[in-house]
Amino acid sequence: MAGTSPTHWTCPKNQKLHQPSRRTALDRQTELELDRTSLAYDPATLDRTTVADLLRKYVRDVTPGKRGHASEAKRIEVFLRYDWAKLTLARITPQVFTRHRDQRLREVEAGTVIRELGLLRTVFEVARREWDIPLQGNPVANVRKPKAASGRNRRLRADELTALLAACSDGRTAWLEPGIRLAIETGMRRGELLNMRCADLDLANGLLSIPETKTDIPRTIPLSDNAVLILRSLQDTGTDDRLLPVTANAFRLAWERCKRRASKTIPGITDLRFHDLRHEAVSRFFELGLSVPEVAAISGHKDPRMLFRYTHLKPEDIVVKLVG
Repeated sequence: MAGTSPTHWTCPKNQKLHQPSRRTALDRQTELELDRTSLAYDPATLDRTTVADLLRKYVRDVTPGKRGHASEAKRIEVFLRYDWAKLTLARITPQVFTRHRDQRLREVEAGTVIRELGLLRTVFEVARREWDIPLQGNPVANVRKPKAASGRNRRLRADELTALLAACSDGRTAWLEPGIRLAIETGMRRGELLNMRCADLDLANGLLSIPETKTDIPRTIPLSDNAVLILRSLQDTGTDDRLLPVTANAFRLAWERCKRRASKTIPGITDLRFHDLRHEAVSRFFELGLSVPEVAAISGHKDPRMLFRYTHLKPEDIVVKLVG
């Protein structure tokens, strides 16, 4: 840029936001300037850089390397629509995100707000530590998180499972029924189920390898006889390397349609989440007498406290053991 020292940033004067082409050029300029670490400690950076600039750089440079990159990118896309995203870093304060928190709590559950605050805090922390943005502190660090709702204790009733499987047979998705059965037999997450491949199976020894997990720690799980039968049928009838060749969104939609059909006989089933089947599986493992380390080896939980949150034993089953 003519007349501009390479160690200082400049911004076009009187930039009109309603001119898309010039706005796009400004975005590119800001991104380039954020990349120049030689400009790191210029205090005027805070006056020229907006929260949106940080969000765009983060979603471009950091998000793609994450396993949940698609959902994170969508969340950041929503962040960019808020008025606070247009504020410069010099004007951003914890109170901005306190107000955002309070507004969001009127719209969504506390767990969603906690995840949003966590992502925003990470964006600012990366900017401070890795991009050398001269923020005196992280504006989200001291924003009080809302209290998360207590863990769900939803168990699957026998009549609900019967209704779900009957609803599967009425649908057109042959992969949904084995997906539901495997979730209960193995405790696998939906994403893990959808990523299963023929090469991951060792049915002769009753084992299934899960190379890609939420915790990024591969694991190999033992299979029940029922799980082996289900997987063998998928292996024999599958036309794709993946045992459940369907997208996550298609699976979600099929699950919701299945519940609606099942609700004709059991109205309360509509509040059942697919992830509740994982809760059910973990609870059944404990009811079978497996120890905490054994269940953790199957479910992939690293923290025993989290494992107990997923575990809801039936008191009537415990009574049988006490009086037996």
